[in-house]
Amino acid sequence: MLTLSFEDGTIRLSGDPPAGLPGVEYDARSETARAPAYQYAALRTALDERGIECEDRVLEIPSLDLSTTYDLRTYQETALSAWRSAGDRGCLELPTGSGKTVIGIAAMVALGAPTLVVVPTIDLLEQWQRELEREFGRPVGRLGGGQQRVESVTVSTYDSAYLRADELGDRFGLVVFDEVHHLGGEGYRDIARLLAAPARMGLTATFERPDGAHEVVADLVGPLVHRVDVDDLAGEHLADYDIKRIEVALTAAERERYDEHQGTFTDYLARSGIELRSGSDYQELVKRSGRDPAAREALLAKQRAREVMMNAQRKVDRLADILDTHRGDRVIVFTAYTDLVYRLSERFLIPAITHETGASERREILERFREGTYSRVVTANVLDEGVDVPDANVAVVLSGSGSEREFTQRLGRILRPKADGGRALLYELVTEATAEERVARRRR
Repeated sequence: MLTLSFEDGTIRLSGDPPAGLPGVEYDARSETARAPAYQYAALRTALDERGIECEDRVLEIPSLDLSTTYDLRTYQETALSAWRSAGDRGCLELPTGSGKTVIGIAAMVALGAPTLVVVPTIDLLEQWQRELEREFGRPVGRLGGGQQRVESVTVSTYDSAYLRADELGDRFGLVVFDEVHHLGGEGYRDIARLLAAPARMGLTATFERPDGAHEVVADLVGPLVHRVDVDDLAGEHLADYDIKRIEVALTAAERERYDEHQGTFTDYLARSGIELRSGSDYQELVKRSGRDPAAREALLAKQRAREVMMNAQRKVDRLADILDTHRGDRVIVFTAYTDLVYRLSERFLIPAITHETGASERREILERFREGTYSRVVTANVLDEGVDVPDANVAVVLSGSGSEREFTQRLGRILRPKADGGRALLYELVTEATAEERVARRRR
């Protein structure tokens, strides 16, 4: 009889497996047939469809009796139903603040299977751990932040899961990938490949990646099975919001520097016959820069031009006006550069949070922001996702990558419903006649 077993991130097939099974190849080293662990569900389906009996030793795990006090909102129930109808596999795209964690918990209760939750940051690790311990009243394992403890319900960072997936691949029947777009990263893909868990859920506010790596995520976790747009929830479950786009001009000196650097970049593209139509095209240019000095200089020029337009002085001047207008509001200022964060912090006396800010200091700043001691915070990227940011009603995007993902994440930071029913407001400051302006207009 055919026997299936888990071994180091693979499914080992002992016996005489038929040809054409999904992912199965002959391993000359062990003289056995093997498939990547993530193919386990498809492998079992194929065997069942052919009427082939097997002894399945892959997931010898207990069932869990879990319950939740959460009552799912209608849109959450719809999302969970779409995932279940897709065979307990697939990704869900919902706005920041819409309760994606609640949907993940509901899936764990519905399946009653040992579960691994994978998250990108220590902040999210701690948030999930607290929530699951409070909801389930049982110990929750933790992989990351100096701890390596495995329980039937475990939360792990992507980094820790990457290091241990081959040994933990037969311990869980469900894996939940929070901020699942991170799984598209080259190294992190192995997490999903090495886990046998047949049930897989991806949660994100922004499924598609500019580099097209969401297609890999769809293969490893399942396709996007349900999407909820911000506008679908605004006014009822999220705050109503307005977006104000303010265009500013570069100074004469900034314009001269921008045109010089941008010209170096575009001239190289023209000489080389290169067209940048997608993120993958840009990645090819980056690879070329490793062997072509002219390509490297072009990329450096592009970066210099970007720094000029992102850090334009008149953006800072307009920020002064905005902060003066919103003296009584809670404001988060987003920038792309750490140096600019510290400039703004010093000029406007605003607490700064960057990747250099220690965890305890960051928690203290956010707690004071939550309680109202601080009414403004300036940050470079680190509050985009993975951090429980207190309620704010005004966001100012002073500079950023221009990507749809980044914009959506930053908007989501101010969309939690307001106690007074007020509207949220996002300012986006862009420089005229630059690549930044073109990207912003495409998003309209």
